[in-house]
Amino acid sequence: MATFGPELWLFDGPAVTGAAGFEFPTRMVVIRLPRHGGLWVWSPVALTEDLRSTVDALGPVRHLVAPNSLHHTFLAEWAAAYPDAHVHAAPGLTPQIAGTEIHSTLGDEPDAAWAGDLDQVVVRGNRITTEAVFFHRASATVIVADLVQQIPRGWYRGWRAVVARLDLMTATKPSVPRKFRLATSDKTAAREGVRRILNWPANRLVMAHGAPISSGGKEALRQAFEWLLH
Repeated sequence: MATFGPELWLFDGPAVTGAAGFEFPTRMVVIRLPRHGGLWVWSPVALTEDLRSTVDALGPVRHLVAPNSLHHTFLAEWAAAYPDAHVHAAPGLTPQIAGTEIHSTLGDEPDAAWAGDLDQVVVRGNRITTEAVFFHRASATVIVADLVQQIPRGWYRGWRAVVARLDLMTATKPSVPRKFRLATSDKTAAREGVRRILNWPANRLVMAHGAPISSGGKEALRQAFEWLLH
């Protein structure tokens, strides 16, 4: 566990295997909501006894958030462990895929439970997935799952390393992978979402697949989306 801002913690989990055997690092964000005292858990990682004890010490888990249709691997086990928590999922993630009940679909307006503490934007127009991006006001942190990545060089070996480099997954700066760029079928819709994100007074950036950025996060996002904005 790492403290990244006021009432915001980062937890790194084990790697998960995706298409073609590509392994991805995983990261979970936990935020304590000040008005209710409960925890908001974004992109849950594998739930171990040690992790559960650490999270429980921070407060009661009230909300489980799947930010897109790809980040649901451990959602069902968290929902089973915390049956009183509400499950919130991005458009496109169904209960059949997630393996658990979904209580609400994420939109452009924050849930009443975290309105005022977190802002959110759903970035539409991509054939791979529709992602909800969040902004934690107290720490000026943007939280993004797959739309922007910077997996460390050396994470992959052999042909996968070549593919990851060409796809910009392991670029020298946070980038939108080329597969997501090519899958953006509605650039107008995607551009609208990104412009809303760039209007946030952000400073920090947390990615599921990349090292956290403690300053200059907004500029990093602007550079990552330059291909779409111009």
